[in-house]
Amino acid sequence: MKATARAHTNIALIKYWGKRDEKLFLPMNNSLSITLDAFYTTTSVEFCTCLKKDIFLLNGNIMGEAETNKMTRFLDLIRKMSGSTLYGVVDSINTVPTAAGFASSASGFAALAAASTKALKMEINDDILSQIARQGSGSACRSIHGGYVEWEKGEQLDGSDSFGKQILTENEWDLSILSVLVEPNEKKVLSREGMKRTVDTSPFYTGWLETVDDDLTVAKQAIYDRDFETLGNVLERNALKMHATTLGANPPFMYWTSATVAVMQKVQELRDNGISAYYTIDAGPNVKVLCQPEDENSVREKLMTLSVVQEIYHCHPGPGITYLPNTNRKTCC
Repeated sequence: MKATARAHTNIALIKYWGKRDEKLFLPMNNSLSITLDAFYTTTSVEFCTCLKKDIFLLNGNIMGEAETNKMTRFLDLIRKMSGSTLYGVVDSINTVPTAAGFASSASGFAALAAASTKALKMEINDDILSQIARQGSGSACRSIHGGYVEWEKGEQLDGSDSFGKQILTENEWDLSILSVLVEPNEKKVLSREGMKRTVDTSPFYTGWLETVDDDLTVAKQAIYDRDFETLGNVLERNALKMHATTLGANPPFMYWTSATVAVMQKVQELRDNGISAYYTIDAGPNVKVLCQPEDENSVREKLMTLSVVQEIYHCHPGPGITYLPNTNRKTCC
């Protein structure tokens, strides 16, 4: 009972910031993302009667107890749904550079959800698969689909109406996404901690909730219309509002560094000089710059003149889940 799946990471244009249910990873607001072509996770899962516990390999290395337990808790959800009691070997290869600023948890849990449900021969649609992936990492629900994806927050307490929905395929509108690396070290305030602190203590968070739906409406229409300037303006504004909420938290915190601000200012300078580019920033210091494909090389060249820029990774809209042939490598008894 073995299957192999590949999932790509994604970048949020309209941010997911805040949970209404911590256990089920149910968001306070809808979000919108682009699945990316350059970075992905390929995962094989083999369930076997001879195993007495799950085994987790990442990039050829056997993972320790903490990481394996996290993976086992996720597989327990799938075992419960399928009625299986079998343990499995999870063999995962991750191509997402940790320093690139793209969360590998999205591609990791999306690939794990797809491979494990396929191995157990579960008959489910993409909505259900997205719901399952969401419970490993919220943004993983968006990586089930390619292209432009909306994560619907849903209203049900059990999360049955909270999943990713594709609004445009990866082939319908090509954009360039440049991930600008300025800080490779792990951030001091992890995303989950920062999100919860903001929701619980920031007086600015109500303003976020009052305006994020309008941002989403504008962004979706811009995508349908292939209106890059409108999309760029709203995604930049949305990112700035998200980060503003952290300044009002107790205690307050900030993901930006001086290098982050330098890149932001450079992007604004590009626009002043007639090059259409916009930035967005997740819960960390690194900056993602969106531009049109014909401007990609010019934008990169200008950004690389900044001494704070260590590397720039190029991406475009990428595919959703793909299932691959199983290798002959034996991971079980």
